[in-house]
This record gives sequence, structure tokens and C-alpha cells, in this order.
Amino acid sequence: FSPGLLVVAGSFAAFRLLNRGLERLVPPPPSARRNRWKWRNIWTSLAHSVLSGGGALAGFYLHPELSEDLVGTHPPGAHSLVAVSVGYFLEDFVDMLCNQKLHQSWELLFHHSVVIVCFGIAVLLHQYVGFALVALLVEINSIFLHLRQILLMANLVHTTCYRLNSIINLGTYVVFRIATLAWMTRWLFLNRENVPPAMYAVGTVGMAIMTPMNIILFYRLLRSDFFK
Repeated sequence: FSPGLLVVAGSFAAFRLLNRGLERLVPPPPSARRNRWKWRNIWTSLAHSVLSGGGALAGFYLHPELSEDLVGTHPPGAHSLVAVSVGYFLEDFVDMLCNQKLHQSWELLFHHSVVIVCFGIAVLLHQYVGFALVALLVEINSIFLHLRQILLMANLVHTTCYRLNSIINLGTYVVFRIATLAWMTRWLFLNRENVPPAMYAVGTVGMAIMTPMNIILFYRLLRSDFFK
């Protein structure tokens, strides 16, 4: 039994409660009322991205030793942040499974499954917490991805706010998503002799899945927001 599992369970319950209460906190505009669950889902995801992306940056700032040892170093705050993210991804997995057809959500369900397995290992073993924190830097870009979805649902696609968000979204996508995943792949390759075979296999498979998915999403964003 790991105390981290309590954090995972608490995080799952907290994000579930947040999801349920968001419609009162942020009422959906008329254009989003046909898809109320999606409106709540995106706002919940935005809350997680702000928490985890900001938390990952703060983790590396407050604990510079994390960047020197991505495997063995596990400050309590960083470990808890990874556990909180596991709880969120579990909640989002359940939310999509209950409210969306499988052919519409299979990509994200697959993505969440990979993240839950990889982050779950870090939480249970108290290892690779630094590596998981590097992965959470991706959530800085997710803030603007979720804002984009919110603006689309609110029918604000032709506004300056949407255009500005699109530019920031693309810039952070390159810096915090593509570059971060490339760095993680390089780290795995350079440290393959120091990582147990099972962990190396999980990491390699995870990177092999995430990298093409993110390249495809980048192409979709370019085509939708800039090449239309």
C-alpha cells in the first residue's frame, strides 16, 4: 500500500466534485448548452493543466536536484503532484467513457491509459518522479489548448482573443510539447543502460505512442487555425 494512492483517490474525488459544480461556477453560453458535459469536462481539464503545469515549473525551481536526478529524487510535493495528475486522468477517463461514444474518444482514452500506467509507476515506486514532472510541463501548452476549445464552444472563433490564443497555443506547443517529448525520448535513449528493462520498455512504448499523436494534433491545429 502506498500513501500516494490516497492522494490519487482524493484527487479523483476532488476533480469529480469540481466537474459536477462547474456548470454553476461557469454557466455554459447558449452555443454550448447542447453539450453541457463537454463544457464541464474542458473547464475541469483547464483547472488540472493550470495546477499541474504551474506545479511542474515550481517543482523544478524549488528542487533543482530534480533536474540532476530524474529517477531517484522524489520530493513530497513533486510526488504528490504526479499522484494528483493520476487522479485527474482517471476522472477524465471515466467522464469520457460515460458521456462520449467510443469512436469519438478512443484517442484520448488511449492517451490517458498510457499516462496513468507511466505516472502510476512513479507514484507506487517513488521513482522517475522527475521524469514524470518533465512530462507535466506539456500541460503548460494544454492550458491554451483547453482555452481554444472553450472559445470554440462559446462561438468566439472570429475574435482577437481566439487569434491571440492560437498564436500562443502554437508557440507553447512547440516549446512545451514537441520539444519536451523529444528531450524525454533522447533522455531515455542516453540512459538506457541505467534504466531497468521493464521501465525502459514502458517509457519507450509511451514515447512511441505520444510522439506521433502529438505530431498529428500539431498538424490539425495548423490546418484548422492557420491554413484554413
